[in-house]
Amino acid sequence: MSSLGELMQSYADHYGFNDLEGIRETAIPGVWFYRSSKGNQRQPFVYQSGIIVMGKGHKHIHIGNQPVSYGPDDYLVVGVPMPLECEAFPENGEPLLGLSIDVDSSLLHRLVNELEEADFQSSRQSQQDGFGLTSVKMAEEMLESCKRLMIALHSELDTKMLGESLLAEIVYRALTGPEGHVLFNLAHHDSQYARVAKAMNKMHQSYADGLTVQHLAEEANMSVSAFHSAFRKVTFESPLQYLKKVRLNKAKELIQLEGRRVTDAAHLVGYTSTSQFSREFKRHFNMTPKGCIA
Repeated sequence: MSSLGELMQSYADHYGFNDLEGIRETAIPGVWFYRSSKGNQRQPFVYQSGIIVMGKGHKHIHIGNQPVSYGPDDYLVVGVPMPLECEAFPENGEPLLGLSIDVDSSLLHRLVNELEEADFQSSRQSQQDGFGLTSVKMAEEMLESCKRLMIALHSELDTKMLGESLLAEIVYRALTGPEGHVLFNLAHHDSQYARVAKAMNKMHQSYADGLTVQHLAEEANMSVSAFHSAFRKVTFESPLQYLKKVRLNKAKELIQLEGRRVTDAAHLVGYTSTSQFSREFKRHFNMTPKGCIA
């Protein structure tokens, strides 16, 4: 059988995606195909929650003081949206190719319940530390599952008939893999990870509101000190630092993708001072808000 990277390239050939620079949803809802011919220098990104699979090229991500590298046939399990810095490198004149797979909460809870009924224990499920992002080399079973997914995506009929079951298989492989504890903790509403995730969802939905650490701690049903400590374990930064990055990344999208004026974008993400917004934007992205307009 072809390699995973070769199957991704075949998919791009099949659907005319060889000029794609970025990400596009496939015919399977929640499964996104990524392609980049140039890569990028180190710059801020927000990794959305889910499973990220690489087929070609390499990426280096920096979160806190922890650099993480991943490449062909590696995957990441991202439990919550993570602001980080990323640099991406094509290799041998070939583009970066990968998949980003959303993990639907109903599917996750069903699989976790079934695994626990079968007495499966995630190796690190009981631990409350080590929440950072880790690259995992695919076991043969995970690799074969991803290959079958890419083969199915070549056919509209296969996609329709097999897509949901193949997606469930990949989430199952991730749950039973070395980083499966991340998804187990996310599924358990009483875990610190799940409580922090609930507060983070509030940030992403209500970033323009006057959120305080007190409000967020209440959302997580934790004391302020416990919430602050747990939040740092998950993201390697404070809640307010994280919220600032959420606002700045959203503002960049508004300016670049929606053509909003700098002043409007600043106000829409919760800044009352445009000058403060511009200073923090430049510090974060190493460019002025106007400089990111193509």
